[in-house]
Amino acid sequence: MMDTSLPVRERLLASATRLFDENSIRSVSADKVIADAGTTKVTFYRHFRSKDQLVVAYLDAQLERLQAALDAERGAGRDACALLLRLAAANGSAACRPGFRGCAFINAAAEYPADGNVVRAAVGRYRAWLHGVVAGLLEELGVDRPGVVADQLIMLRDGAMVHGFMGDPGAVTEQLVTAGRAIVAAHLSSPRPA
Repeated sequence: MMDTSLPVRERLLASATRLFDENSIRSVSADKVIADAGTTKVTFYRHFRSKDQLVVAYLDAQLERLQAALDAERGAGRDACALLLRLAAANGSAACRPGFRGCAFINAAAEYPADGNVVRAAVGRYRAWLHGVVAGLLEELGVDRPGVVADQLIMLRDGAMVHGFMGDPGAVTEQLVTAGRAIVAAHLSSPRPA
């Protein structure tokens, strides 16, 4: 049961986040979230028109946390190389945590495959943000074709997230950083340590 001192919307979102992360989005009904949050259907539908809207709020909250974490890293004065390494380490840490079931965004895309769905749109916002961040950092590093290299690094990251769930999570961070460095080094305009 959720802490009932939290505002209802926050309780619903906190319950959904825990339940979605522990199970899967599709396997968790709105009724399960309502029961876990200790509220009613009427109250749920005051805050979310549908379960899909709850899923969107869940994904948007995940994105906001990632954006805030990156802003904090930038505020610490880290350069582009350090930020890329921190992103890789954060992904590796996520893949190594107990109970990790894969990237929330990859899972949501798999569970909501139809184009035009609001959940797919939320996944698309995350993907666009991630690509923009990575491409911008690569451009700062002087990488040729930063958009193409960003695609390669994001594909590598996606594979690392799946590997963390399906394979050896302990190896994710080191392998992600090693492979990412090789990709970046191969595309630097003037070779320098990555």
